[in-house]
Amino acid sequence: MAHADTLAAALSSTYNTNPTLNAQRAALRATDEGVPQALSGYRPVVTGTASIGLTSLNSSSGSMSLTPRTAGITIEQPLFRGFQTQNNVKQAESSVLAGRESLRSTEQDVFVDAVSAYTNVLQTQAILTLREQNIVFLQEQVRAATDRLKVGEGTRTDLAQTEASLSQGQTDYDVAVSNLNAAKATYLQVIGMQPKSLVIPVFNDRLLPKSLDSAIATGLKNHPAILTASFNVDTAAFNVKSIEGQLLPTVSLQGSVAHADEQSSVGTWSNSASVTANLTVPLYEGGVVYSQARQAKETLGQRRILLDSARDQVRSAVDTTWGQLAAARAAIVSANAQVKASELALAGVIEEQKVGQRTTLDVLNQQQTLIQARETLVIAQRSAIVAAYSVLSSIGALSADRLGLKVATYKPQQHYNAVRDKWFGLRTPDGR
Repeated sequence: MAHADTLAAALSSTYNTNPTLNAQRAALRATDEGVPQALSGYRPVVTGTASIGLTSLNSSSGSMSLTPRTAGITIEQPLFRGFQTQNNVKQAESSVLAGRESLRSTEQDVFVDAVSAYTNVLQTQAILTLREQNIVFLQEQVRAATDRLKVGEGTRTDLAQTEASLSQGQTDYDVAVSNLNAAKATYLQVIGMQPKSLVIPVFNDRLLPKSLDSAIATGLKNHPAILTASFNVDTAAFNVKSIEGQLLPTVSLQGSVAHADEQSSVGTWSNSASVTANLTVPLYEGGVVYSQARQAKETLGQRRILLDSARDQVRSAVDTTWGQLAAARAAIVSANAQVKASELALAGVIEEQKVGQRTTLDVLNQQQTLIQARETLVIAQRSAIVAAYSVLSSIGALSADRLGLKVATYKPQQHYNAVRDKWFGLRTPDGR
């Protein structure tokens, strides 16, 4: 199995193998089947019947045994169902469109998870390396403190301080190893392969909107959560109309042909054919349809409220992620400055210690400050990458096509077109 060196390769693997994403695709394919089910309301229902029996007749003229047999076919074609079929089809189609947007939303969430998993491995690896370097530094301080004690220039306190710092450094290292193992496990779960030779990603700022206002406008127009909620409103509206259609008359045409043998005497047979137009007018059904209609209208109202909520959530997400990106990039600048200053300070403290102007504790404290500054820089660099992709997700622009991933793009329309007009067949388009 090829390993993912770059973030693009990791996202491509995620797109192809992630179980959450594949499960959502399967759910959409199941939703597609609602359309041919609704379209069946336009189509005839054909039933075949057959029967065979044994009859014994006794009379004054004698007795006989008959084997009555019948076979027939009935075809019923609905002509008018109170506009239920039309509204059921529109409802099913709206559900499909909502499902496609829900798939887009899942794709975005999974991509953000993949970016987070990828950069988390990089972060934990970098922190592990820093803590390993810290142990090497502290081991050297222990050795130096031991040497100074032997020649009478140091104290047991100096040695104890360095040994305590080394012990703490080893503990921090062990925690970093555990964190790295957990990050690798999450990477395998989300991306579908073990991390190997990961490359620090560089985000293309041209993918981002020019301003926060532009980002909000884009999100309100394109985010799949809003589009899903909008199609759900349509689905609920068509459901109201379909239920109300149950209160209207229905008209159907029924035709049947039948053949019968030995119904009353041996050797007799008969054929029959009929065509019937049926009109059914619902008068009162116990109130259930009225209740269902009221219930559906309340659901429609709920869906409209959820649409407004989705807009608010998207606006908030754009604001939040945009701010997180700006904060992370500012933190990188600050952390870089802190690292450079801490490196200079540590070098100075070490030189001052050599001439007796600084203590061992001063060196240990400054080393800890440097390690914390470097870890802060690593965390800020990861946060900036995750925040940038989160901005794309918040405006509804995080997709395989937008990222230019080298994958065969999943096209939900293909399955929809394959099943929409199917009249029969048990196998799915992929052969199951």
